[in-house]
This record gives sequence, structure tokens and C-alpha cells, in this order.
Amino acid sequence: MQNTISQPQLQAGANVPRGVSRARIVGIIGVVVAALLISAVVLRVDATKFSTLNIPQPGAPPNQPLARIPLPTVATVIVLQGLLGLVGLYIALRQRMQWITLYVSTMIGLAFFTILLWAVAGSSVDLVDVLARVVRLATPITLGALAGLICERSGVVNIAIEGTMLFGACIGFIVAMVSGSTTLGVLAAMLTGSLVSALHAVLSVNFKVDQIISGTVINLLAVGVTGYLRGSFIIGYEQRNGADITAQALPVLRIPGLSQIPVLGPIFFSHQPITYIMLILVFAINLLLFRTVWGLRTRAIGEHPKAADTVGIQVNRMRFWNVVASGLISGLAGAWFSLESTFRFDDVMTNGRGFIALAAMIFGKWTPLGAFGGALLFSSADALQIKIQGFNFGLPRQFLQMLPYLVTLVVLAGIIGRARPPAAVGQPYEKG
Repeated sequence: MQNTISQPQLQAGANVPRGVSRARIVGIIGVVVAALLISAVVLRVDATKFSTLNIPQPGAPPNQPLARIPLPTVATVIVLQGLLGLVGLYIALRQRMQWITLYVSTMIGLAFFTILLWAVAGSSVDLVDVLARVVRLATPITLGALAGLICERSGVVNIAIEGTMLFGACIGFIVAMVSGSTTLGVLAAMLTGSLVSALHAVLSVNFKVDQIISGTVINLLAVGVTGYLRGSFIIGYEQRNGADITAQALPVLRIPGLSQIPVLGPIFFSHQPITYIMLILVFAINLLLFRTVWGLRTRAIGEHPKAADTVGIQVNRMRFWNVVASGLISGLAGAWFSLESTFRFDDVMTNGRGFIALAAMIFGKWTPLGAFGGALLFSSADALQIKIQGFNFGLPRQFLQMLPYLVTLVVLAGIIGRARPPAAVGQPYEKG
């Protein structure tokens, strides 16, 4: 007798193995990670040691914290990772697909927290400083993710964010160094970012060049041009005019009143200007994208450009100017490297943050708030490896330095599930 399967059954059956496989993989990974971390800490750390988390009082001396939280290192790790492993086992057995994103995020966060406890066993760490550093280091990643989000919501793939950041960092630093004004440097970085993005827009929107190739060319061009400018101009200018260079890194601006709030004050209200702008842009772009006519039209040309064209939206013109506007944001991200994080320019100092920004955008499912959450996840790896460099414990320094890129691989590998990009992204539009 011939077996017959209806089309709905076939589709449902086709979806089951994929979902089951991913849930099972994520659950097993969680169990393995939990077991490895528990084993490492139990074998390497004395069971009598405590890891102390300090909560400082704003304005008070470091030796007078608001609170000290001593945690038995081994016992705390066993409890946290044990719970994580049990939840992973439950996900693997019961196929809880809806838990995957939250579980992977929790797994990464608890892994970082476990490494932090391991590193400071028998000592103490300023927990608020770690969290404030996470927000600060998320700045260029979030700005890059917002820039990429505006492009891809418009239907244009922009992998040139890394190169645009690098151009902005270099030109912004040169202008600040020569003019003596860091503010002018920031503006120059933003203008440079918009001009570089205009080149990408001309190639990909007007001339219909493959958008991946266009972005790759800009990234390679950025490495060569900025390297040349550093070697031929920046180093010599610094040597000749070192004592006369008056510009310096952007200052920390503590918001009166808010910066004195325990815990929240140092984390959110004691930063430099570009970090504040980043926090504002996250909510502003979220509002613009989902609550304004511009946002509706941007989403329309990214999802169904032909339908948008039929109602009078000029698809290619809007794509062009959205890409240029995204360059202002990625140029600002570049200024963070050379004018806020430090006052200098080094070769390839963006260090892949433009590509990590795209991973954060994908992790956040092309939404500003989601991209910010992804950026915080990635920057926590950076903050961790910087904070614990002074502690002597079992993991090699090189492993800690590659943590942000490991997290990026986890996201891009699709373990958390496949996020659906805008339907027309990467497709040049020809008016019919």
C-alpha cells in the first residue's frame, strides 16, 4: 500500500527535525559548558576562598564601599552552573524552542560571571565598574549596529561599517590634532563617515554593484588609506608638534544628581559624550523606525520596494539618503576609538568591531533595542577580559582576548535560531 502524506503534514514534518535538532544542540552545549566550568573551578580554586563583589558609594573612597558581597567561589559556581545545566537538559529533552535565545544569552552571561568569580577568588572586584565598562565598550558596537540596521531596513547590505569606522577614526583624529578641537574632530569623523557611505550608496544603489563587493572594497581601502595617513602624516606631525597639540580625549560628563545614584549613577550617568549620544540614539531610532512616516517608508522599501514604488515612494533615492545618514552614525562610532576611548590613532584600531556590530544587529533581529542588547552581550566579553588582566588564574590571556569573537561565532552560526532579515535586503531595485 502506498503511503501518502498531505502537503501540510509534509511541511510540518520538515520543520520538526530542524527545530528538534537546534533545541537539542543548544541544550547539550549548555550542559557541556556548565560541566566544564564547574570542573575547572573545582579543580583550580580552594573551596574555602571567597570572591568579594564591591558596590561603591559614588563620591566615597574606594575602601568605603556601599556594600561588600562575599560569595563562596566554588559553591556559587556549582549552584549557578548546575542550574544552567539542568535547564539545558530540560530544553534538550522537551524541545523548548522558545527558550533558546534567552537560554543562550543567559549561558554566555553566566559563563562570564563564572570566569569573573574564578579570577577574583580570594580577592575583590568593583562590580559597578565592570558594568559601567560594559556600557562604555558597547558604544561603538551599538552605533555600528544602528548604522547597519538603517541600511538593511532600507534594503541595502552594508558590510563597510568597519571601514567607515576606521576612516572616521583617522580623519577625526587628524582634524582634532591639527585644529586643537576634539569637537571639530568628532564632526569631521561624522562627515567622513557620511562621505564614505555615500560612495557605498553610489556603487550599490545607483550603479547596482554587488553590495558585498562594494563593502569589501571600502573595508580594504580604509586599511590602506588610513595606514598611509598614519605613516606619512600623523606620526611626523606628533613628533614635530607634540607639546603644542592641545586637543585631548573627550571628558567624562557626570550628570548632576543622577550620577550620584548608587549603582545606576556610575553605570549610566557618568560617561563621555559619545556614549550618551549612543544611549539616546537607541531609543530615538527605535521611535523613528516604528512610529513615524520615515520609519514606515524605510521598512516598506526594505520589505517590498515595488509596492512602495506604486504608492509614490522614491525607493532608490530613499535608500541612497538612508545609507548616507547611516554613515554619520558609523563615523561617530569611529570617533569613539580615536577621540573618546583614547586620544590617538593606531592602524586598524577598530579591531573588527564593525563586523561584531553586524552580529549584534542580527542578534537583535534588526531592531534598535535588540541590537543594543546584543552589543551589551558582546561588550561584556571585552569588559571581562580587560578587568581581570591583573588577576592570576588558570585561563590564558589569549583565550580571554578572543571571547568577543567566540560570542560572535555563536550568534552567526545560527544556534539561537535564524532571524529573518528584511525581504528585499541586498536586492538592487530597478523601476519597472
